[in-house]
Amino acid sequence: MNLLWEAISSGLLVGLALGLTGGGGSILAVPLLLYGLGFDLRGAVTVSLAVVGLTSLFGAVLQRTTVFWRAGAVLGAGGIFGAPLGAWLGRTLPETVVLLLFAGLMIFIALRFLRGGGSATEVPLSRFSCGIEPGETRPRFHASCAGKLIVAGAGAGVLAGMFGVGGGFLLVPALMTVASLPLQAALSTSLLSIAILSAVSFLANQSADLVIAWDTAALFMVGAFVGMVIGTATKRHVPTLWLRRTFALSVLAIALAIILQTLALP
Repeated sequence: MNLLWEAISSGLLVGLALGLTGGGGSILAVPLLLYGLGFDLRGAVTVSLAVVGLTSLFGAVLQRTTVFWRAGAVLGAGGIFGAPLGAWLGRTLPETVVLLLFAGLMIFIALRFLRGGGSATEVPLSRFSCGIEPGETRPRFHASCAGKLIVAGAGAGVLAGMFGVGGGFLLVPALMTVASLPLQAALSTSLLSIAILSAVSFLANQSADLVIAWDTAALFMVGAFVGMVIGTATKRHVPTLWLRRTFALSVLAIALAIILQTLALP
């Protein structure tokens, strides 16, 4: 019974953070699966990808009126080029190294949220933008624009394959910079990209010797779906500054705990 509620409540936290931040919550999934529910590292990465991917797809459907489907699909498809490399690195490098690199990634994300990263004015990469013509409200989607999104998706794919994260902290700025989407549209569209990226990375992490407790993973997913519904419904009513600081400090605390736990291992 304790495991049941632990799995559901852990998934709830991930889904809630995904719904509120448009992708940042996926960084919480691996630590919760690894330290809270007793999965080994590669099992936690694989389950994280499955749960985050399906939950993100569910969230994209819930927020479909603000999703730019073509841009999100192309960005997510870029993961095909990066996920296999990330999965290979995750299997090849020592577990201690992977955990320390993951903790470093968490610290980077936490500091970015604390600084308020994510607005279009904070990504001074206009030369990578698809651009919006005068009098138009959406960028013109062409081959060059698609190529830029694929490159960004490939970079996120490496991280997804290696660490089991959705890469929303990279995908949202990419959508805002390259596709010139406003913040709310980028947050919603990134969920579609995360779903595709997670599916590709999940397949890249599959191996014959991987044993996973899918019953526990299913409970984790139920909690994540509930959290996504709550997060999607409440994100417009939560002060952005409070949300960023709370999420960033939580991620930072978990990252430090991972470092201490990893360095304490014999």
